[in-house]
Amino acid sequence: MVLGVSAGIAAYKAVEICRRMVDAGAFVSPVLTEDALRFVGAVTFSALASEPARTSLHEGGETIPHTRLGQSADLIVIAPATANILAKQAAGIADDLLTATLLATRAPVLVAPAMHTEMWEHPSVQENLATLRRRGVFVCEPESGRLAGGDEGEGRLADPSRIIAAAEEILSRGHDLSGLRIVVTAGGTREAIDPVRFIGNRSSGKMGHAIAQVASARGAAVTLITTSSIPVVAGIEVVSVTTAEEMRLAVDERFSEASVVVMAAAVADFRPKVVAPEKIKKHSGSPEIILEPTPDILSGL
Repeated sequence: MVLGVSAGIAAYKAVEICRRMVDAGAFVSPVLTEDALRFVGAVTFSALASEPARTSLHEGGETIPHTRLGQSADLIVIAPATANILAKQAAGIADDLLTATLLATRAPVLVAPAMHTEMWEHPSVQENLATLRRRGVFVCEPESGRLAGGDEGEGRLADPSRIIAAAEEILSRGHDLSGLRIVVTAGGTREAIDPVRFIGNRSSGKMGHAIAQVASARGAAVTLITTSSIPVVAGIEVVSVTTAEEMRLAVDERFSEASVVVMAAAVADFRPKVVAPEKIKKHSGSPEIILEPTPDILSGL
């Protein structure tokens, strides 16, 4: 496994990722960009990894290290992946050992972006990520939290445990479901009473999310239509919905291309016939809520 480390403040977390990968039995080859050395030392990775850390195309007397690394890798993980490295990867630029290795591999690639919120939300970054996803690159989405300089927001490197889990998921993918497109529904729908209140249920969505992740691990192309915000591993298409009608439309749109549909969601049986345009006030008296059946998603397929 190649662990690529690019130049961001989150680079120090790559040390833990490296250690945990080795502890899990992986042969880890660390590749750092030159600027990453401003944040972490190569000697640290060399001490923890399976072989010495590399930073240059021209060190160690090996003439084509990027080819060896790219051809021997079962997986390449880039954590953190800065906006700069994502742009180079999307454009096919190979001006250092890490980017050259990315071009010289046929192994799956997992990127874990980390950057300030403004950079993460910039259209250029999102377009580059969309390009990489279309090429089959797996993306471990960043989290919200404390950023460099004391800022708060989205763009924080995913927790190392999430990155490790995503890597393990990719490496453990079997082939018995390869070629299948599976649609999974999950979570409990919410039917609005007014802009604040709703009729819902206690479904967590955990079962549907677990089914989706196992199907993905066994090689299926999975679409997860869910009301839950539970994180999923990279490689699963997630469609977020709220109501039974939104779920019906999402399932109908994808049904014709699906090999299998797994209906694990807890869909409301009824919904208010009329949704109040404003919050119902207590002093308005006891409200009368007339219910109507929600669409039967399964029978409509």
